[in-house]
Amino acid sequence: MNKRLITLGIVILLTCLVVKLLWAGVKNIKVDDFHPAAVMFVVDSSASNQAKLPAQKKFLKQICAQLDPEDQIKIIKVSQDAYIIYEGSPQNTSGISKSMEAFTQFAPEDKGTAYGEGLKKALSYSLVMKKEGYVPAVVIIGDLENEGATERQIDWNTLPENIKNVQKYAPDISLMFLYAHPQKLDMVKEKLGYILGEQKLVLAPEQNVDKALRKFITAIGR
Repeated sequence: MNKRLITLGIVILLTCLVVKLLWAGVKNIKVDDFHPAAVMFVVDSSASNQAKLPAQKKFLKQICAQLDPEDQIKIIKVSQDAYIIYEGSPQNTSGISKSMEAFTQFAPEDKGTAYGEGLKKALSYSLVMKKEGYVPAVVIIGDLENEGATERQIDWNTLPENIKNVQKYAPDISLMFLYAHPQKLDMVKEKLGYILGEQKLVLAPEQNVDKALRKFITAIGR
């Protein structure tokens, strides 16, 4: 009888220890705090960028393939003017392809590069999407050449302050510049590096865009 009681006591004790260990393990498991991303693409379809545009559009789709179905994207076409040509799911490959095919073809009359207008729209949409609960990001794809009307180009003297203002409401915003010449990317680094830091500012010429993609995915919290 005593042996049975002792055995039963040991079993109960071991059971309590196992339950306690399991409970401690469950308490320490951290559930991923997933936040959907909203990525604003600014795509240069001007004359100076046409030769590289097919590869750039292909890489844009590669970025979209790495995003989650719950994410959202907007594609802003930049040439003489800047306007949205697609918004919706990054997984809608057909819709993205059709939009870019229809609205990024070369037009002789479009001689400018309204990067400033495109970036202004992208930052504005970023604030809207942040209010909706998304992690905002802006991806600028193109050579960053200044052509056409000066008032439509990026003002690199005022842009740093504009980014700071956006960060007041969207501190997690990240920017990525792709396919520009290293000399131009170096200028971007000088202007925005101290504001966005190494994690939230991603820069890459065409030779290193694949590595930039991995860094960008980390920047948006994946």
